[in-house]
Amino acid sequence: MFDWNDLKAFLAVARGGSTLAASKSLGVNQTTVARRVEGLEADLKLKLFERGQSGSRLTEAGRDLLAEGEKVERAAQVFESRAKAHQRGMAGSIRITCIEIVANMTVTPAIAEFRRAHPEVQIDLMVTDQALDMEAGEADLAIRVDQTLRSSNLVARKLVDYQFALFCSRDYAERMGVPATPAELADHDLIGGDAGLDNIPAMRWMVEQSGGKAPVTRSNSMSNLVHVVNAGLGIAPLPCIVGDADPRLVRCSEIIAPAMVTSWIVTRRELKDTPRVRALIDFLVPYIQADMKTRLEHMRQLREQSAANEGAPQDMSKLSPSA
Repeated sequence: MFDWNDLKAFLAVARGGSTLAASKSLGVNQTTVARRVEGLEADLKLKLFERGQSGSRLTEAGRDLLAEGEKVERAAQVFESRAKAHQRGMAGSIRITCIEIVANMTVTPAIAEFRRAHPEVQIDLMVTDQALDMEAGEADLAIRVDQTLRSSNLVARKLVDYQFALFCSRDYAERMGVPATPAELADHDLIGGDAGLDNIPAMRWMVEQSGGKAPVTRSNSMSNLVHVVNAGLGIAPLPCIVGDADPRLVRCSEIIAPAMVTSWIVTRRELKDTPRVRALIDFLVPYIQADMKTRLEHMRQLREQSAANEGAPQDMSKLSPSA
């Protein structure tokens, strides 16, 4: 088995064209470089260079082995990088869970950017509208969206607030009109929630305002609910950050004040100071907050432009959601 330092000398001579150039790149004397190359040739029982006054040229065997030697070099560099990452606590995996609509909007692009800075960290994203049991170890981090967090041993940091309103498709609005008051919801087709989605504050509000009218269909996924509304099946509550950004949808109500929810990033107490977990939390919080600010500003500009085009008076305090 050859010595790794001998292989480094071989690569340096191949790249520099001489033992002198290699000695400078490696920071050792020329004699040491020559001795290491000779040692590698002896171990391999192969001649790797033709030596002359103008320098060292690779033999056929040397040229063939150069690419393989560079693969070994890259593997050694990855090995060293991973070892250093473990020393810093920045290597390993993190399992993060959130609902699909949040995953698609912000978490997935945030993970891509985070890993460009921390490639040693593997992040497994578990997308589900059901709350995984954090305390039982089903996930390391979670983004939870609700009005309040239940009491637990978990630790949390606030991310952003989400406002809700009722939305329908433009096709539905043309066919059925839109309710002028919440009481008129009883005369419209409503889209309900299921498997937990029925318990979000905005969905409960719609059911109460409609007098308990039965929905024409139900969905158990917020992401799917957007598609159901877009299909023209009826009216449903959606986050304003989603509904107002979709030109295919029409807002059917003002912001539902009692239905605002908050998102938090949550982890177990014993994980909060783990370097890679701490780094991801410290990255996600400002990233998601900045993303929300950008989306809200974009929606405000769209609404101003739309109102100007229609010549309508504006009351941005009613029309534009806020973080």
